[in-house]
Amino acid sequence: MAQSILVIEDESAIADTLIYALKSEGYAPHHCVLGSEGLAQLRSGRYALAILDIGLPDMSGFEVCRQARAFTDLPIIFLTARTEEIDRIVGLEIGADDYVAKPFSPREVVARVRARLRRTTTQSSSAPTFDVDTSAARIRYCGQLLDLTRYEYLLLKTLLDHPGRIHARDELMDRIWRDALDTSDRTVDTHIKTLRAKLKAVREDFNLIATHRGMGYSIVNGST
Repeated sequence: MAQSILVIEDESAIADTLIYALKSEGYAPHHCVLGSEGLAQLRSGRYALAILDIGLPDMSGFEVCRQARAFTDLPIIFLTARTEEIDRIVGLEIGADDYVAKPFSPREVVARVRARLRRTTTQSSSAPTFDVDTSAARIRYCGQLLDLTRYEYLLLKTLLDHPGRIHARDELMDRIWRDALDTSDRTVDTHIKTLRAKLKAVREDFNLIATHRGMGYSIVNGST
């Protein structure tokens, strides 16, 4: 399957050139003009990399990058007419992975995209890891912030606290949903299903939550 690339650029001529170059190299580009639309697209988790113009109509590309880094670690390549060193430094400090100044060669941009994705693929071949921030009730998986509900967070944290241990459904209900008013026999199973889907969206090659028939669930790899 072709890797999806998000192009956030308000100049149609530049966007068309990039889209053509990316398609020619086997990528699946998607184009949007506004930074707000770009952020919504990035939240979908569909994209392997983003090419981001700094000068957008509704907000600065710097701001788009800053907000994006709160929920994703996908590679971001800045595209801009600015060449001042301070702009490059600011871009890199807020989370950009590369920086291309206009005018540019489309082949050069595609080469940078390919190199960045190759590096990301190499890094992702390692075992998956979790980073639990208990003070903020947040969990990152392979560097990406998971969008979890309160109960999804508590369920995943419970599994991660004891990797390899089998947690019975009744135990999980008593521990996590003790004060909940609206529950059913399928509550745990339903939340396990949504957790699996969210983990798969980040790393499709791993299935970390194991089902033990008649016993309960465990986390296969709880590396933190």
